[in-house]
Amino acid sequence: MTFATVGPVRFEHRDDPLGLGTPAPRLSWTTATDDPDWRQTAYELRLDGVPGTFTRRVESPEQVLVDWPFAPLASRERATVRVRAASGARWTDWGEPVTAEAGLLVPEDWMARFVSPATIGRVGDPAPLLRGTATVRPGIASARLYLTAHGVHTTTLNGTRVGDEVLEPGWTSYAHRLRYRAHDVTALLTEGENVLEALLGNGWYRGRLGWAGAGALYGQRLALLAQLEVVYESGLVETFGTDGSWSARPSGVLADDLYDGQRTDLRAMPEGPTDAVDVLDADLGRLVAPEGPPVRVTDVLPAARTWTSPSGRTLVDFGQNVVGRVRLTTRGTREGGEVTLRHAEVLADGELGTRPLRGAKATDTFVVPAADDLVLEPELTFHGFRYAEVNGLDAFDSFEAEAVVVGTDLRRTGWFTCSDPDVERLHENVVWGMRGNFLDVPTDCPQRDERLGWTGDIQVFAPTASFLFDTAGFLSTWLADLAADQLPDGSVPFVIPDVLRGEGPTAAAWGDAAAFVPWTLHQRYGDTGILRRSFASMRAWVDKVASLTVDGVRAGGFQFGDWLDPAAPPDDPFAARADSDVIATAHLARSAEITARAARLIGAEGERYATLAAATREAFARHYVTGAGRVLSDAPTVYALAIEWALLPTPGQREAAGRRLADLVRAGGFHIATGFVGTPLITDALTSTGHADLAFRLLMERGCPSWLYPVTMGATTVWERWDSMLPDGSVNPGQMTSFNHYALGAVADWLHRALAGLAPAAPGYREIMVRPYPYRAFTHASARHLTPYGEASAGWRRAAGRLTVEAVIPVGTRATVCLPGGETREVGHGRHSWTVPEPPPVERRIGTVRDLIDDPGLWDAAVALLVEHGLARDADDAALRAAPYLDAPAADLTRHLSRHTPTPAAEVTEVTEAATGALAALLGTP
Repeated sequence: MTFATVGPVRFEHRDDPLGLGTPAPRLSWTTATDDPDWRQTAYELRLDGVPGTFTRRVESPEQVLVDWPFAPLASRERATVRVRAASGARWTDWGEPVTAEAGLLVPEDWMARFVSPATIGRVGDPAPLLRGTATVRPGIASARLYLTAHGVHTTTLNGTRVGDEVLEPGWTSYAHRLRYRAHDVTALLTEGENVLEALLGNGWYRGRLGWAGAGALYGQRLALLAQLEVVYESGLVETFGTDGSWSARPSGVLADDLYDGQRTDLRAMPEGPTDAVDVLDADLGRLVAPEGPPVRVTDVLPAARTWTSPSGRTLVDFGQNVVGRVRLTTRGTREGGEVTLRHAEVLADGELGTRPLRGAKATDTFVVPAADDLVLEPELTFHGFRYAEVNGLDAFDSFEAEAVVVGTDLRRTGWFTCSDPDVERLHENVVWGMRGNFLDVPTDCPQRDERLGWTGDIQVFAPTASFLFDTAGFLSTWLADLAADQLPDGSVPFVIPDVLRGEGPTAAAWGDAAAFVPWTLHQRYGDTGILRRSFASMRAWVDKVASLTVDGVRAGGFQFGDWLDPAAPPDDPFAARADSDVIATAHLARSAEITARAARLIGAEGERYATLAAATREAFARHYVTGAGRVLSDAPTVYALAIEWALLPTPGQREAAGRRLADLVRAGGFHIATGFVGTPLITDALTSTGHADLAFRLLMERGCPSWLYPVTMGATTVWERWDSMLPDGSVNPGQMTSFNHYALGAVADWLHRALAGLAPAAPGYREIMVRPYPYRAFTHASARHLTPYGEASAGWRRAAGRLTVEAVIPVGTRATVCLPGGETREVGHGRHSWTVPEPPPVERRIGTVRDLIDDPGLWDAAVALLVEHGLARDADDAALRAAPYLDAPAADLTRHLSRHTPTPAAEVTEVTEAATGALAALLGTP
């Protein structure tokens, strides 16, 4: 490698810088070098554009989201930027040039107006096709087409599809923000007449949203806004746009809905009369450029199996729970035949399991023409499914099925691997769950009549999401919608965009997304701008919650609490073990602290939030914590919150809380006992209080409920409930069940940071912590992440009594490496490797029952002994029965348990003596 090279600049968080929505985009770049002494001390940015070339030199080590140093871009202005960097007196060569182009930055840039069919395309009508023409002169230099819609659109220019986006313009808070997208259509234009056509679907704008069945929440009329701008070689610019000259006609899409599916007549339609269009008086000030990538087709999976169900229906298994649609290629179709596709995530008694769909029909129907080969695929809907049922076999001779995977086309940035196939499958399930549910907004599930942007779900999952994929632009957009939909009093709706209007939105952990998600983006991407933009929203939420406190704590009122605690019955997901007031007060303390920190970073007034955080922590301890470190409701979740968010006043209380949390995990037989709120924190709380081995025991449990239980049941995504499918293969009887729901997959962030050992130690990974926990059930683990500075990785492997730890640290960052055994190293960029003796196993003297449980091998043998002698039914029962005696001598466990055995005294004595002797032999005691 040469001295050093710089990568191409990146504009904001955009992979494609066409149609930027800011006149002063921030710039980032990466540097590669083999020189360990390289330290950026300055950089130069060169702009080639109109009216000339400009170079700006900045003395700074910064290379992530640096300020735009040139004059602001005007609408449509193109700018080609390249960078070079210096380390002292040595400069790199110039990096590759990247050309960006501003979008339409002010409403006055729009000549076009929204147009809607005058008499057709109403609710219940076929999807309308809108048509307009543009007569273009010779000598085309370039052309841009700016597009958006009320509803979703698929647009063609001269018969060729414009772009590869799906379900554009996506879903935003339409009353406040409507996204448009810019397209380079230079290659699609021809001299003379050019025809633009747009198919409009209901999408989120007019389709059903939510379980109540309401539709048209944003308006009754579908509409298109299209502006074509042609630049000629002479410098002349012509603009064509949607106006009263456009026309409309019905399409062959007879019905379309995101929940219910699409019905399409593919037969040639007779030419009918066209409809005029109405020009709508719509607010163009709502129009915003995209901050992240669009929804696209991201994968195509072939059918894994096709067979006939017990009832004689044709079923297809794609081998993976996905989000998207089925593409059916049929051969020998017969005129007027009807083909129907039904979708589901699971099977029930060998048939399509549609109960988890609730009111969503998830059905696509096609009326087909006679054809040798025909492709059947909807474009105005999507489904969550692994299985499809194909009906109408008499309409064709044969078929092939593929699953077309659809989702926001996020750039993959994080990977993980380890020696346990089930844990790797769990991680892959997290990835697939995110891929399916990050479809323009972070949804809760993709299959039923819901698919909403629940704030609580993304709040707990954002750290994991931001490791696996580049979510900066995606979540920045969502946060802008959150701020737009936030109520004037600061309350945050349960879902964003808000379609559950009037639901009293002050639920802790859900509304706290207003503070937590911007903070996560700052921590993972080094983006202070998102804090600046979100600060008013953060502050308003904290002020609202603070106004609801009594004596410093939140008490009473509606709360979701530790949603879907596995102890809650199927029909009452609110019935968690953790006290809701404790959860609510803890979240206020955390959000106030985050808001205070954000204020300091952006130079805003925030001292009152630091004061509020301190006062709330004090009130939390006074109301909910005993001097001995017990927390009200004595549930794993409340201890995890109190430990990880520093809500325990003294080190002694924290240590005691850690011990109590560990005992609860032991008593639970290492089954998970947390819902949405506690799950992201419990493994960290165990690890940080010296119980990392128990955190791994919790991870490795395969019985229900646990992270690996769904894996043993064949899951390919993370489930909504710990037991969405019961051990007998039946679907959970609760009314609300999904098999693709990312929230409980938040544990993946701990896998990256703890098992593999790769964690940010400063915003944007400017500093990195490499601290793996080489748990003995694994022989290797590693994680790799594309940070804003470049690729970072950490991993370890064991062999022949030695541990090798490896790390890759990107240029511009530094790392602290904590090696097994206790040695710490400070390193700069580059590849690093260390081999150390594997620390010997901790010599456990099995004195107490707690010691016995903490030895996996001995405990398994002890459980077998207890079951054999009738003192426990199984491992879970043994742990529960042993819980009151954790401090008792291990050798006395059988005597304690025999007191609760409902058998005659003589038999109890005989069993006790036999079991006690066997246990003594196991423990090696007299």
